[in-house]
Amino acid sequence: MSVDGVIVRSAPLGGSALSQAVQRGDVGEAWYSQRPTSPEAWRAHALQVRASLEGNDWLTTLGPAFGATGAAADRLAQASARGVVVTTGQQPGLFGGPTYTWTKALSALSLADELSAAIDMPVAPVFWAASDDADWMEAAVTHVVTSRGLQTLSLAGEPTEGIAMADVPLGDLTAARVALAAACGSAAQANVLNAVDAAYVPHATVGAAYVQLLRSLLEPLGIAVLDAAHPAFRAASDHFLRHALTAAASVSEALSARTRTIEAAGYAPQVDVIDGLSLVFHTNVVSKGDGVQRTRVRVPVLEAAIVARQADMGSLGANVLLRPVLERSLLPTLTYLAGPGELAYFAQVAPIASALGAPAPVVSPRWAADVLDGDAYRALDQLGLSEAILRDPHAAEQRVAQRLLDDGLSDTIERLRGAIDAQLRVLRDTVDGAGAPVSHAVIAGLSRDLTHRIERFEHRVLGGVKRNEVDAMRELAYVRASLRPLGKPPERVLNLVPYLARFGVGVLGLLREASLPHAQMLVHGTRVDS
Repeated sequence: MSVDGVIVRSAPLGGSALSQAVQRGDVGEAWYSQRPTSPEAWRAHALQVRASLEGNDWLTTLGPAFGATGAAADRLAQASARGVVVTTGQQPGLFGGPTYTWTKALSALSLADELSAAIDMPVAPVFWAASDDADWMEAAVTHVVTSRGLQTLSLAGEPTEGIAMADVPLGDLTAARVALAAACGSAAQANVLNAVDAAYVPHATVGAAYVQLLRSLLEPLGIAVLDAAHPAFRAASDHFLRHALTAAASVSEALSARTRTIEAAGYAPQVDVIDGLSLVFHTNVVSKGDGVQRTRVRVPVLEAAIVARQADMGSLGANVLLRPVLERSLLPTLTYLAGPGELAYFAQVAPIASALGAPAPVVSPRWAADVLDGDAYRALDQLGLSEAILRDPHAAEQRVAQRLLDDGLSDTIERLRGAIDAQLRVLRDTVDGAGAPVSHAVIAGLSRDLTHRIERFEHRVLGGVKRNEVDAMRELAYVRASLRPLGKPPERVLNLVPYLARFGVGVLGLLREASLPHAQMLVHGTRVDS
C-alpha cells in the first residue's frame, strides 16, 4: 500500500540495558516463559493455552468490556470458538496518545494474521486499553507538529493523583481541539476529526474518550479494544485479584527474590519493588462536594487478607506487574506484544505467576516504526542538513546560522570601507594646495556621506540576513519536530491523528503492511516473502 507524502520507517525498539539484552537474546531463558519460534511450536503453545481455559466462556463474560462490532467482533467470535488471541496495550493518551499506540495495535494485527495462517487456527488481535490506569501526566499531554515546530496539547484541568483515567473528566478541551485541527491542516479529512469529536465530548472521561477513539479506527481493521475499567472486566477479575491478595506475602517474597537476581546480574529492575505493598489496588470511594471520588491505593501486605474478604465487587485492580498474569488468566493469550519497558518488566512477572499457581504469560517484542512526513525531508535537504545532525541538540542550528553568514557579505563591506578610505586619502592629496577646485571640507562631507550610505546598506544587509535566519530557524524547528521531537524518535512523541487526517486512514494500512516482516520473523524465525 502506498500513501503519497508519508514515509513509514521501521525502527529499533530501544529501551534499557535489560530490555536490549532481552531483545538480543542474552538473557531470558531463566527469567521468561519460552517464546515459540516456529509454526509448530506456536500451534502447540496455542493448544496449551486453549486447554488452560477449558470451559471458560471468556467472550460471554468479557463481551461488554469489548463492546466489539464489525470485523473485530467477528474475529473475537472465531477465536472464542476455536482459537486464541494476541494482545498488546497502552494506558490512555490524549487524542490517542503517541504514535506507538497505533504501531502496537497494527503490530498485533499483523502477528495475528501471520499466526492464523501458520497454525491453522483463528487468532484475534486485542488491544488492552488500560483505562483503569491513574497516570495523569501520561494521559494529559500529547504533541503535534506545526509549521513553527513542536506544539504541546494538554488537558486543561488540574493534575489528579490515584484516580483512574476512567473516572477523570476531560474538562474543557477547546484550546487543545483547536490546536489539533490546526496541526491537521486545511485539507484534513473530516472522518478522522469527526471520530475525535465523537469520542472527546464534554461529558466523557479521559479513559472513555480514549477507548472510543481507538475502537472507531481499529475495529474496522479487525482489532478489538478491551476497556479495562468496564464493570464486566472488573467483575471477571475479582476472583483472581482476591486470590492475589490472599497470596500477597508469597508473591512479595517471590518478586523480591527475582529482583535481587536481576540486580545481581548487573541490570536495574524496570519496576521498583515497594516493600510491604501488595500488587493489588483497592479503590476507595469518598464523598467530595456533591459527588464521590474514587481513589486507588495499593493494599499493604499486612492488610491484604482483610481486604480480600471485605472489598466490594469491582473495587480491586492489578498493578503493572500483576496485570499480565491477570490477562493470561482471563484470555487465551498466545503472546503479549511488548514495548521496551514492558519487555524489561516481564522479567519480574514469571515468579508472580508461579506464586499464584497461574500460567506465566509469554512476551514478544513489538514492532516499532516512525511515521514521517515527506515534506520534512524536503525541507531538511533545502537547509543543507543530514538527519544525523538532528541528534545533536544545537549542531543543526549552528550549521544553518554559519551557512547564512558564510556568504562573505560582512567581509566584502569591510573591504569596501577600506577601499573608499584609501581613495579619499588619495583624493585629499590630489586637491591639496592653493587653487584646488574644492576644499578639504567638501571632501570630508563626501566621506561622511559615503560612510552613512555604506552603514545604511550594511543595516539593510544585516536585516535581510536576520530575516533569512528567522525563516531558516523556523523551518529547522519544523524539521526537528517532525524527525527528532524532544530529541527522541517520532514514534515516542508525536500524535498520529494529524497524519491520519492529512493523509487518510490508509496510513494505518501502511503500518499494517510495514509490520508484516516483523510478524513473520516472530512466527517463522525469519521473513517469509510472499
